[in-house]
Amino acid sequence: MNKWYKDNSVFFWTLVIALCVIVFGAVYSSTLGEIAGQFMSWVSYYFGWLYILSIVAFIGFCVWMAVGKWGNIKLGKEDDKPEFSTFSWLAMLFCGSTGIGLVFWSIAEPLSHYAAPPSGIEPGTMDAIDFSIRTCYLHWGITQWVCFAVVGLGIAYFQFRKGKNAQLSNLLTPLVGEKRTNGWFGKFIDGFSVVVSFAGVATSLGLGVSQICGGIEHLFGISKTQETIMWIIILITLIFIISAITGVYKGIKILSNFNTYLALALLAVAFLVGPKITILNNLTNSVGQHIQYFFKDVFMINAFGDNEWVMNWRVFYYAWFVAWVPFVGMFVARISKGRTIKEFILGVVLVPTLFTVVWLAVFSAIALSAVQGWSIESVQELIASPETAVFIVFSHYPLSKVISVMICVLLGVFFITSADSATYSLSVMTSNGNIVPPTYKKVIWGIVVAAIAYILLSAGSLKPLQTISIAATLPFLIVMIAMMPALVKELKKEK
Repeated sequence: MNKWYKDNSVFFWTLVIALCVIVFGAVYSSTLGEIAGQFMSWVSYYFGWLYILSIVAFIGFCVWMAVGKWGNIKLGKEDDKPEFSTFSWLAMLFCGSTGIGLVFWSIAEPLSHYAAPPSGIEPGTMDAIDFSIRTCYLHWGITQWVCFAVVGLGIAYFQFRKGKNAQLSNLLTPLVGEKRTNGWFGKFIDGFSVVVSFAGVATSLGLGVSQICGGIEHLFGISKTQETIMWIIILITLIFIISAITGVYKGIKILSNFNTYLALALLAVAFLVGPKITILNNLTNSVGQHIQYFFKDVFMINAFGDNEWVMNWRVFYYAWFVAWVPFVGMFVARISKGRTIKEFILGVVLVPTLFTVVWLAVFSAIALSAVQGWSIESVQELIASPETAVFIVFSHYPLSKVISVMICVLLGVFFITSADSATYSLSVMTSNGNIVPPTYKKVIWGIVVAAIAYILLSAGSLKPLQTISIAATLPFLIVMIAMMPALVKELKKEK
């Protein structure tokens, strides 16, 4: 019994915390929301600068790793080959991370910044359009992928090159020593990473279910009720648990390949039915704007003025990405064995960023073209319900029903792949880093994540848990910062 508890102490205590979150979120949703809001405001006000500078540091670190002297070091032994084709590898890392969020916000976010930009930019103007698109590029492009890359690279290096278990605490061993990482300090780091992960992924998957419900209501007139939410979550949960049980080589790989083909098909159809010349002009102009204003935008914070927009959007996003880092980094590391450090950085940072830019160029042009001539109040009313905004916008274009069905299917499969990778990573993190975790842990974590999403949706809001999970990322951000010098210290031992 003592050995079982020692081997599963992280699993036991994080599961207890998860069950407490479920009960507290269901019974005291408003209280949780109030506490979460105050906590997030405190973190944003006092540490917003730290999130911004950390993102800049992660970008610089990834560039250095890719072009520096360690770029050709393999994440594995010298004779190890990649386990997956390049296409399947890229498909899995994109579908297993924040792809569902990109679909959810690709229409609503450009319109949000268009209708309510930060102070100094007049809503509904060309300045607001330029700002909205390059802001979306920054939020969904390089800033999130460098977060995943920093942790994923460390886990892959220590796991496949150094023969360590796939535990986040191992990344700090060069700084604090094995005694601490094998003791209570390491258990705390691993346990805290699990709590941040299941809270972050549950809220994001809840957003996906909300948009699927919005699409079903738009297409078939079926109202978004607790029963509808329940059956959608049950169906998708069954599929992703079965996929997680079959393993990385089958379920996740097959679903990710399918979802990538579907996403490319949706992108092509959206381009063909949309204002093609406007889209191409938008891509050309917005990429130039993004490059021109990159450093200004990434460092954006007011020393003396109002920072409400910066905290509500930029810092919130950065913290949200950090909430996803433990499980996404774990999953990205798992599928990257045999790649060099340079290949890893290019595949995890550059390729998804380029795809995101193209995706947002198409969908932002479609959204902004559809609302030209609308009043700012009408646009704000549209984005007040972001889960239905994409369907309403496409109703102004040909093939709207076909596109809406494709979006619903895409969201469903993104839900499955994200939850699939999350349950796998949570199981690894609560199995002492065993990359072949027990099946029962995959099932339990799948049910827990689904239960949190359902109960909070039924209670009326995902916001409290989302906010508290994001605010709680501050300690993990400090751990991520420490992982960079720790990895460099270990790399210096390479011949």
